Amino acid sequence: MGSGLYRWAGLEESPLLMLTAIARRLPRGAAFSGWTSAWLHGFDVAPCNPIEVTIPESVGSGRRAGATVRRANLPAKEIVKLRGLPTTSALRMVIDLGGRGPVTEGVVAADLALHAGLVSIADLRAYVAAHPGAKGIARLRRVIDLAEPKAESAMETRLRMLLVLAGIPRPDAQVSIKDHHGRFLGRPDLLYRLQRLAIEYDGGNHRDRLVDDNRRQNRLISAGFRLLRFTAADVYGSPDLVAMQVRLGLANRDSAIRARMVESPARH
Repeated sequence: MGSGLYRWAGLEESPLLMLTAIARRLPRGAAFSGWTSAWLHGFDVAPCNPIEVTIPESVGSGRRAGATVRRANLPAKEIVKLRGLPTTSALRMVIDLGGRGPVTEGVVAADLALHAGLVSIADLRAYVAAHPGAKGIARLRRVIDLAEPKAESAMETRLRMLLVLAGIPRPDAQVSIKDHHGRFLGRPDLLYRLQRLAIEYDGGNHRDRLVDDNRRQNRLISAGFRLLRFTAADVYGSPDLVAMQVRLGLANRDSAIRARMVESPARH
């Protein structure tokens, strides 16, 4: 479990066991933070790669066996107990992750917390307004602008951000589509309504939902929508190809729309 940390050999190693062991060695005012905090808040993320803790700046040694340490003086309101362990509040978790590292991962953290109702855009904007000179505040401001409370998974967010960072217009998220009779057709992860292009992220449970997914896809196609589907392998392994396919999908429908607009007056 790391230098200086021990466990009975009969215990099965688990994230909670590892965090509990490290928590026993944390000083007063310290808390689990970053993605470790996100896991303690209930999000489906890796909590121990690495384990992240924030300790007060006044503590002598910054090293903690088995953990990556960041230094900051956390106000009492920014520390909560989850699963019996001290961790940063949801707001502080988003602030920390949004102010450092890749902007996409900051948006992932913000989307997860916003969708769960643990923070609000107003909360985040209030923090930015109150800390204009804080480290990482410009990055956090951008994360807030790109955040989407309707996003339902981390990979859906990563797919959306792949498109945005490629310079493609930002799609709408989780839009319910109905036909002209008001009957529900589907709710794709991402949608370009004008171009009638729907985009879905297929996660690990796609096979379990195959029948429902196919029926939804058929309804959307029958209503004149096109549908692109992507997986984690696409997002991580061939992002340029994903962006190219979406650009082509948008360009083809834009061309068709312009053609209809030019033809319409000639019919009168």
